Amino acid sequence: FSLQRQMSRRVSQKLPGIEQDEGVGARVRRSIGRPEVARLDPFLLLDEFRGSAPAGFPDHPHRGFETVTYVLEGAVRHEDFLGNQGVIRPGDLQWMTAGRGIVHCEMPHGEVECRGLQLWVNLPRTDKMCEPAYQDLRSSDIPSRSQGGVTVRVIAGESLGAKSPVFTRTPTLYLDVTVQPGAKEFTQPVPQDWNAFIFVLSGRAEFGSSGAGAVIGEAHETLLLDRSGPAVRVAPVTGAAAACRFVLIAGRPLGEPVEQWGPFVMCSKAELLQAKEDYRNGRNGFERAPGWASFVVREQAD
Repeated sequence: FSLQRQMSRRVSQKLPGIEQDEGVGARVRRSIGRPEVARLDPFLLLDEFRGSAPAGFPDHPHRGFETVTYVLEGAVRHEDFLGNQGVIRPGDLQWMTAGRGIVHCEMPHGEVECRGLQLWVNLPRTDKMCEPAYQDLRSSDIPSRSQGGVTVRVIAGESLGAKSPVFTRTPTLYLDVTVQPGAKEFTQPVPQDWNAFIFVLSGRAEFGSSGAGAVIGEAHETLLLDRSGPAVRVAPVTGAAAACRFVLIAGRPLGEPVEQWGPFVMCSKAELLQAKEDYRNGRNGFERAPGWASFVVREQAD
């Protein structure tokens, strides 16, 4: 334990959470995917989103990566051009592999304001044109463990002996962690060659090396972690009156070139141009795009 503590990763950068408009009437706090950190291989974006109907994210395409939607409050209703549809409720997870092409919508559902996280995970070149796929986990399906005043929900990867059933084409660790006041230090192993960051949802806690190297992270802040050690250390702030909740996300870098135009992420300009043309012309994965409309558009037309 003492060795892990000495070798814990340090916080290399702390970024404030600034809210901005996104979609149609929705608001997001962008963590990854902002000017200061455009990407953190293999991650393209992390948004903390919120909104109530009719705001949201109506019909839009994706190609070449995965979207991971984790609902914290309220609910999200989704539908795609393949016929997949449903409602993602508090604590539920949708891990969507867009692969060669998906057109879908994601809209707040019900009377309660929706709040959640959406992570974009890049796919390796060999998987960018795979068939679309979904992994849907209800809240009760996500493994959870508690130890020493720390509770971890394992969205992807493994922690405290619990392992997520999610298959990650790009190796990923995704933990939802709550640290109670007076909890013991929590140390999470992370492969040293993986990139990692923390996004604080509420409260405040101490992250990184102990002593002078520790950094206090607060609600809506992003903490980028260096590769100085094989673990991430977290401890409660002395005298804290409330719990701190955050997500720890880490992944093995792909080390491949990235060419991105909004919702299309490929490895070359030629592939990116092809993605745009395929979507425009309804081919190579986008055959069902022309003329398709989600419930959002259908309800507006009635």
